[in-house]
Amino acid sequence: MSKRKKHVVLSLSGGMDSSTLLLRCLKEYDTCTAISFDYGQKHRVELERAESLIDYIAQSHPGIELNLKYQVIRLDGLSNLLNSALVTGGDEVPEGHYAEENMKATVVPNRNKIFASITQAIALSISEKTGENCDIALGIHAGDHAIYPDCRQEFRDADDYAFRVGNWGSEKVGYFTPYLEGDKFIILQDGEVLCEELGLDFNEVYSRTNTSYKPTPEGWSDFRSASSVERVEAFIKLGRPDPVIYGENGKIVSWEVVKSHVEKVLENHG
Repeated sequence: MSKRKKHVVLSLSGGMDSSTLLLRCLKEYDTCTAISFDYGQKHRVELERAESLIDYIAQSHPGIELNLKYQVIRLDGLSNLLNSALVTGGDEVPEGHYAEENMKATVVPNRNKIFASITQAIALSISEKTGENCDIALGIHAGDHAIYPDCRQEFRDADDYAFRVGNWGSEKVGYFTPYLEGDKFIILQDGEVLCEELGLDFNEVYSRTNTSYKPTPEGWSDFRSASSVERVEAFIKLGRPDPVIYGENGKIVSWEVVKSHVEKVLENHG
C-alpha cells in the first residue's frame, strides 16, 4: 500500500470533475482543503451542490472534519465587470456540442488565473504553517478544450512560473493531476471505484453535483447546453443513468429522453 501524502488544496466547483477529484484527494492525502468560488455565476446551484456533498461526506464519515476543510470564497462583486454568458447579466448560454465555436461565449475572462492565484496562496500558506509539502489538485483532463485558452498547457506553465518567481518557499508546493491523460468518462469511472473504496453511495455523491450551465429555476439540470451534453455522454459510456434531476419548461425530463437527445447531438456532430 502506497504511503499517503500530507496536504492538498483543490477548487471544488460543485461539478462532476472536481467532486471526483475531491474523493481522490480524500483517498490519497492526510488533509484536504476544498474551496469554492462565488463569482456571480448564473449556475449558482453548483455552490449548493458542493456544500451538500461536503455535508454528505461528513455524515458518512464522522470525524472527517478533522482532515477536510471547506470554504466558499466570494468574488461576486466581479460579475457586473465580466463579459461572459456564464455570469449574471451576461448573454444567453449557448446550446449544442461542446466543441462548437459558439462555446467561446462561455469563457469567463481570466477565471482560471484568478482561481489559481488564490489556490496557490492557500497551498503556500499551508506549507509555511506546517513546514510540510502541499499539493494543488487539478481536475484538468484531455477533454479540456482548446476553445478555453486557460485550459492549455502553455497557460499552466506560464502561471506556475509566475508563482515560483513571485514567492519564497514555492518549491514546497506541487501539483496533483490524476486525470491529465483521461477524459470525463475516465473521471467518472474513477468516481465509481472511489465511492466503493470510501464507503460512499455513487448516486448520493453524483446527485450532489452540477455540470449544467443553464439550470432551470427549480435547480434542475438542463440537457441541451454543451457542459450537460459532455456529462451525459460520460454517463452513457458508463452504462448507468445520471442521478441528477433533468428538467425543462417546469417539468422533470426522464433519463431516457435526456439520453436520446444527447445521442442525437453526438451523432449530428459526427
